[in-house]
Amino acid sequence: MRIYVLGNAHRPGVTEEAERLLPLIRAHSEILAVDLLQETDLSALPPADLALVLGGDGAILRAARQMGYRQVPVLGVNLGKLGFLAELNPHDVEAVLPLLAAGQYDVTRHLMYECVIETPAGARTFLGLNEIVVYADPPLQLVDLNLAIDGELVSTFSGDGLILCTPVGSTAHSLSAGGPILRHDLQAFAVTPLCAHTLTFRPLVDRADRLYAVTLHPRSAAGAMVIVDGQERISLGRDDRVLLRQAPVQFQLVRVPGHGYYRTLRDKLHWGAPPKYRGGA
Repeated sequence: MRIYVLGNAHRPGVTEEAERLLPLIRAHSEILAVDLLQETDLSALPPADLALVLGGDGAILRAARQMGYRQVPVLGVNLGKLGFLAELNPHDVEAVLPLLAAGQYDVTRHLMYECVIETPAGARTFLGLNEIVVYADPPLQLVDLNLAIDGELVSTFSGDGLILCTPVGSTAHSLSAGGPILRHDLQAFAVTPLCAHTLTFRPLVDRADRLYAVTLHPRSAAGAMVIVDGQERISLGRDDRVLLRQAPVQFQLVRVPGHGYYRTLRDKLHWGAPPKYRGGA
């Protein structure tokens, strides 16, 4: 098996864990690249069978974008806080390596998106996995945003902004804003208003094969900023348009035996668990 080893060296413990794991990985597989700054253009390297990513969910999001339109299966080792996508703990890796070498694992495929920023000067396209956030700029002002799907106006949303997310992103920022949990293998996008200025605005789920467009309403006092997967920030002008569409590639996540989707929800998010009461007699 040929492997990329990727990670965020700025996160505590990543460099030390890489030094510990590299000899173990070499005993079972061929390492094509070690990039703990995630700056390498992986498309210029020989293709790998798997990418082992050390860090948290942010490192996995960077890895997905780093691989671009040549995605390979990703196995995340959680050295962060939540690690919803990085399901392995460091002490589990040694036991899993022989299973990987023997091909005893599953790969689930997940929706990715393209975010196109159209301006009078041209267009820029960003590949992403989690979500795009369109929010007021400067913050803490009311922004008015038009949302259209396949050319049909949905509504004008007034508030702090909008989140448009994939099923993978539905358990991230969107969930904190009151959005729905979408099973990761669904082909759909969720639209979640941020601090909407009216109680009638509720999250919306629609098919992934539609074209989503967000623009500033002419009456909006505030401007807007677009954030792609928490890593790219683009100012949105009055004559600009944000397009969200299904990407031609899919994110591939390695699942090892004993780690299922709903177990991850329970373990990572304590989903469905009874509340813990503090204090009192």
